[in-house]
Amino acid sequence: MNIHEHQAKEILKGYGAPVAKGAAVTDLSQAEAAVDSLPGPVWVVKSQIHAGGRGKGKFKELGQDAKGGVRVSFSRDEALENIREMFGKTLVTAQTGEGGKQVQRLYVEDGADIDRELYLSILVDRAVGKTAFVVSTEGGMDIETVAHDTPEKITTQPIDASNGCTEADAAKLADALKLEGSAREQGMKLFQTLYKAFVEKDMSLLEINPLIVTKKNEVQVLDAKVSFDGNALFRHDDIAAYRDESEEDAKEIEASKYDLAYVALDGDIGCMVNGAGLAMATMDIIKLYGAEPANFLDVGGGATKEKVTAAFKIITSDPNVKGILVNIFGGIMRCDVIAEGVVAAVKEVGLKVPLVVRLEGTKVEEGKKIINESGLNVIAADDLDDAAQKIVKAVKG
Repeated sequence: MNIHEHQAKEILKGYGAPVAKGAAVTDLSQAEAAVDSLPGPVWVVKSQIHAGGRGKGKFKELGQDAKGGVRVSFSRDEALENIREMFGKTLVTAQTGEGGKQVQRLYVEDGADIDRELYLSILVDRAVGKTAFVVSTEGGMDIETVAHDTPEKITTQPIDASNGCTEADAAKLADALKLEGSAREQGMKLFQTLYKAFVEKDMSLLEINPLIVTKKNEVQVLDAKVSFDGNALFRHDDIAAYRDESEEDAKEIEASKYDLAYVALDGDIGCMVNGAGLAMATMDIIKLYGAEPANFLDVGGGATKEKVTAAFKIITSDPNVKGILVNIFGGIMRCDVIAEGVVAAVKEVGLKVPLVVRLEGTKVEEGKKIINESGLNVIAADDLDDAAQKIVKAVKG
């Protein structure tokens, strides 16, 4: 689960991290109070969406010459003008896609006297099987660009879970970021604080870009991006309360109610598969034959008829879907259960696009019989390759 920058900073501030004073604006009526709550003389107005690249983004309604989604304001009136111009507009960044995201909340923050910008993140490094810090002196830039152009400027520091972030670990991170004097002392304390927050709140990513050193040689969290392990949210009611469903795809929200693994994509062939690996292979082979999947959908190994029906409804609710491929390999999952769910869903919502079904494994004959005797206009497939070719051909006419 992702949260907004101002929410992430609220969490980190609770752990003692150095965060500038700020105020969220969720309605234009709050604008003046938010600006007046800060001392100035510099106010930074930040769009709050679940996507990076906000500063370089453009608002659809304001044209290409307009300023981006993060604006430095040098007076109260300028800050208010920026708030009113940005609120409710659609911000397009490198991470939102062409559709962009509507800015339904802003964050007004006290300006910072920046001397250096650094990069810091904490994540699970699967290569070493540990939580790790990733740091760089090249803050304020896309870390992917740094990794491509100057990989030697990135330092990865794995952390032993038994010991946590030790003084020795913190010292290595301070060395990598070239921190000296009071900034080094504050930085070492901050690294341990951030690791504590990461572990205790079951985060999957904590990214601070930039982490700054001010001209007074103090460190400060200038931006914060945090994601949480959804499987651990039952332990954190306070974190779950931060969820902003307006930032999520409605189909993904509906899928979560049925414990379905669903991710909306940009293609036109809907997929219903059991097993993450098979789902990935199904999407790959659709692309191999020249089409694009509209979703990733794993109904899981223990899906019921009701879950399958819900999954089918979610797929058909996507207006971009021009064809559907059901690809089931029955191990724990039984083919007849899938078939019953598909038939029930089609009878309830109708079938306006081609449907290809490939069943194999447990109860496969029973499943095929249910499909064949349903009276539905279903295209049968013998294997995955055959299924992919048939659905692509049906969609492309």
